[in-house]
Amino acid sequence: MNPKSPPWYFLALLILAGESVFILPFVLARVFRPTVLDTFGLTNVELGLCFSVYGFVALVAYLLGGPIADKYPPRKLIATALWATALGGLLYATFPAFETLQILYGYWGLTTIFLFWAPMIKATRVWGGDTSQGKAFGFLDGGRGLVGALFGTMGVYIFSLFIPSEGTVLSLEESREAFSHVILISSAIVAVVGILVWAFMKLDPELERSISVERITRSQIGEVLKLPSVWLLMVIILCAYVGYKITDVFSLYARDVMGYTQVESAGVGTFLLYIRPVVGIAIGILADRSRTTLWLLLSFIIAFIGSLLFATGIVTASFTTLFFMSILIVATGVYAARSLYFSVMRLGRIPIILTGTAVGLISLVGYTPDIFAGPAMGYLLDRSPGVAGHQDVFWMLALFSAIGGLTAACYFRLYRKS
Repeated sequence: MNPKSPPWYFLALLILAGESVFILPFVLARVFRPTVLDTFGLTNVELGLCFSVYGFVALVAYLLGGPIADKYPPRKLIATALWATALGGLLYATFPAFETLQILYGYWGLTTIFLFWAPMIKATRVWGGDTSQGKAFGFLDGGRGLVGALFGTMGVYIFSLFIPSEGTVLSLEESREAFSHVILISSAIVAVVGILVWAFMKLDPELERSISVERITRSQIGEVLKLPSVWLLMVIILCAYVGYKITDVFSLYARDVMGYTQVESAGVGTFLLYIRPVVGIAIGILADRSRTTLWLLLSFIIAFIGSLLFATGIVTASFTTLFFMSILIVATGVYAARSLYFSVMRLGRIPIILTGTAVGLISLVGYTPDIFAGPAMGYLLDRSPGVAGHQDVFWMLALFSAIGGLTAACYFRLYRKS
C-alpha cells in the first residue's frame, strides 16, 4: 500500500506558518523600519547588529536543526517554534533597551531556525513529490509573501487607528502606543497559527516513517558534502539572501529620498510584500514547465538590472513612477531567486531523506547575510545619509547579484541533463 500524498491544506498551513514565524523579528521591521528606529531609539547600525546576533545564533541553529528535522515530524517542531516565537513578542512590545533587544533577537534566532527552518523545507519537498518541486517552493514563497503582505496591511491599519491624524508628526509616546498594539496582535496571531499546525498538519504515518531516520551518521553527512549541488547552493542562497535583506531599505528609501511620511513609507513596504506572492506563484508554475535552473539564472540577471537603476541615482523624488517600477524589477528578481533556490535540490540529486541535514549544511553558509548584511547596510546608510548611502547599498546588491548569476549558470550547466 502506497502512502498518501499530503493534502492541499498541508501546503496552506506550511505557507501560513512559514511567514508567521518571521513576522516579529523581520516583517514588522521591514514594513515599519522608520518607526522601529524611532520607537526603540536605534540607529541603522544598531538595528543591523540586532539582526547580526540573530544571524550568529541562527548559524549554529541551522547546523544542529537539520538532523532534528530528519528525525522528528515537522508538525511538532513547527508548532513549538511558532509558540516560542510568539512569546518573545510580549517582551518586544515593552520596547526594551538595545542590549535586551539583542538578546531577544538571539532568542528568535533559536526559535525560528533550530525548530523551524529545515522542517519547513523538508515538508515542502515532500508535498512537491517528483513532479511539482517548482510549484511547491514557488507557492510556498509566494504564499508566504501574501501572508506577509496581509500582516503588513493589517499592521499599517492598526497603527493608523492609534495615531491622532495621518500626516501629523507623532510624539515618541504616540508612536510607541500605536506600534505596541501592532506587536501584540501579531504575537497572538502567530500563537494561533501554531495551534492550527499542531491540530491539522499531519502526514500519512507510512510516509512519515519513510522520510525519517533514527539518527544521522558521519557517513551520511559526508555523502551530502560530496555533492557539488550542496556547495553551489551555498553561494546561490547567500547571494539571493543578500538581495532579500536589501529589500528592507525600500521603506526607508521612501522616507529619506522620496520624502514620504511614516504611514506612506510603511505603505511602500507593504506594496513590496504584495509583489512577492505574484512572483512566487508565477515562477513556480513556469519552472515546472521548463528548466528550473534556467529561471534561477534569469532571476539574478533581473535583480542585477534593477539594482543598477537605484545604484546610478536616477530614482529620485521627481520620478515617482520610476521609483515603483524599479522596486518592481528588483523585487521580481529577488523574489524569483528566493522561490527557486531550494526547488533545484532534486535536480542536484540531494536525497529527500537527508533533506534536513543538507538544508542545515547549505544554510550554514547561505544565510550568513543574517550576520553581515544588516550592519553593512547600516554602515553604508549612516556613513552617507540620503541618496548617496542608498546608492552604495544598491551597488552592494549589484555585486552579489552578479556573483549569484555566475554560480547559478554553473549549476545550470552541471545539471541541465537531470
